[in-house]
Amino acid sequence: MTKTEKALLLRRQNQLNRHRGAQFEDLIRAACDYYRGRGVADIEKTPEEMKPIKNMGKGHFVAVYVKKAQADFKGFLRGGLAVNFEAKHTDTPRMEQDRVTPEQADRLERAFKYGAAAFVVCSFSGRDFFRVPWEVWRSMKARYGHKYITIQEAEPFRITFGGPGVLLFLEGLEEKKNGVQKEEAGEDERRGTASGARQDDCLG
Repeated sequence: MTKTEKALLLRRQNQLNRHRGAQFEDLIRAACDYYRGRGVADIEKTPEEMKPIKNMGKGHFVAVYVKKAQADFKGFLRGGLAVNFEAKHTDTPRMEQDRVTPEQADRLERAFKYGAAAFVVCSFSGRDFFRVPWEVWRSMKARYGHKYITIQEAEPFRITFGGPGVLLFLEGLEEKKNGVQKEEAGEDERRGTASGARQDDCLG
């Protein structure tokens, strides 16, 4: 394969990735509309700030996106619980921790410390979806031994579709003040079960 062919292939792959990422965000927007319609939550996509760099005249200009320090989506649940989260898509078998930028991580960390539900909604190839609590995301190295999360590791945080293609990414958050306790408990229980099974095997 020539350099030109490789460049074209990479360009097509990047275009496909952007397209799938946009489709993923559309799924989340549709879910936000669904939750808003049911009176469950009011969550919106954070507008991407743009900085004009060249005036083209007649109301037209060239602009670039400014590096943002806000979460992809934010809002609140019925009852007042604030929600801040990032939406990340990958076409690979694992989601790298650094997909959340330092600026985004700082925002999620501050939201979490103030009692908000902070998490990362992940899409793997547009087929598997997970809501990873911020406490889990930020401590991947300590939990999994590496700075990424695989589909298998994310399984306790899987989210599913309900109704007419609605991604139910808020299920379980409505009833509690802290958006990570239930997921954390589920993961700890799963680990404990696995650990107990290994010990039984060794004793046997």
